[in-house]
Amino acid sequence: MVKNICLPLTKEVVESLHAGDEVLLSGVLYTARDAAHKRLCELHAQGKPFPFDIEGALIYYVGPTPAQPGKVVGSAGPTTSTRMDAFSPTLISCGLRGMLGKGGRSGEVIEAMKKYGCVYFAAIGGAGALIAKSIKSAEIVAWEDLGCEALRRMEVENLRAYVAIDVHGNNLYKN
Repeated sequence: MVKNICLPLTKEVVESLHAGDEVLLSGVLYTARDAAHKRLCELHAQGKPFPFDIEGALIYYVGPTPAQPGKVVGSAGPTTSTRMDAFSPTLISCGLRGMLGKGGRSGEVIEAMKKYGCVYFAAIGGAGALIAKSIKSAEIVAWEDLGCEALRRMEVENLRAYVAIDVHGNNLYKN
């Protein structure tokens, strides 16, 4: 059974999810890759606010391609999540409730997910054009100089994903 999930995420919703669940995500999420994650962690270290409300947020690891005329974005497939592993525990401790990408995660990230209540969703790699159809709006929130890796606010509707690692540490990649 597919679960419909409204974003941002609540602790109760995150705790109700199990590795292997198929979900349709709808609402607002943020996009960030390596360089944006580094900048977010630098802001945190300096005691400065984030350029978005991280409490309950979901970050999608994507660098969308430029939009064709009449489209919101171009291809928007997930990038490999391990590149964000050095930064993810810090962001999770600040209230991040969800991450969306592809591939496994480090033990340190999984421990932070269990401690603070965060879930990791996996999207299908190679399905960027299909995923883009779920994106209803996209705007740069910060760091336009990063190009496709800028921090974006996206509104999505029925973006298909799977719970890869739940708050209990159950891991679809290992089980």
